[in-house]
Amino acid sequence: MRAFKWAIGFGVAAVMLAAPARADLPVGADAPSFTTSAALAGKQMGFSLNVALRRGPVVLYFYPKAFTSGCTLEANAFAEAMPDFREAGASVVGMSNDDIETLKRFSKEECRDAFPVGIANSDLIEEYDVALGASGLASRTSYVIAQDGKIAMVHSDSDYRSHVTKTLAAVRALSK
Repeated sequence: MRAFKWAIGFGVAAVMLAAPARADLPVGADAPSFTTSAALAGKQMGFSLNVALRRGPVVLYFYPKAFTSGCTLEANAFAEAMPDFREAGASVVGMSNDDIETLKRFSKEECRDAFPVGIANSDLIEEYDVALGASGLASRTSYVIAQDGKIAMVHSDSDYRSHVTKTLAAVRALSK
């Protein structure tokens, strides 16, 4: 029995050591600057975080894969809330490691031409600490980046439903 308990404990420890650590960027940290290819309303464009921050705070949300159920519903929810984000002075950009042709379709069909979606390469996924294990995909993580380039809020949750409300509340808090 003692050997059995030891084996179970060893197995749990091995799984914990093999699991990726979640270490999202902390509030107050500098947001890593980047430029990438993106799509808006079905058209390819460039996206620069620094340029977007000149206009106001940025909601940078990472999602695993375009056209999957949770990612589609999250994009729909951000699209519906875009008037509220604009009123609060913020822009939104979704990020995944999908290719540009997929993002062009996703920006039109699911983001409803309301906000851009960009390519998050493996370096960017690593810089923002949003790697979803060894899959090469990004975890569902939303950052609100204040106009000064600092992380104002971070929310990681595989359930898409709270990302829009939490990021909108954080953007509104920045303007007060």
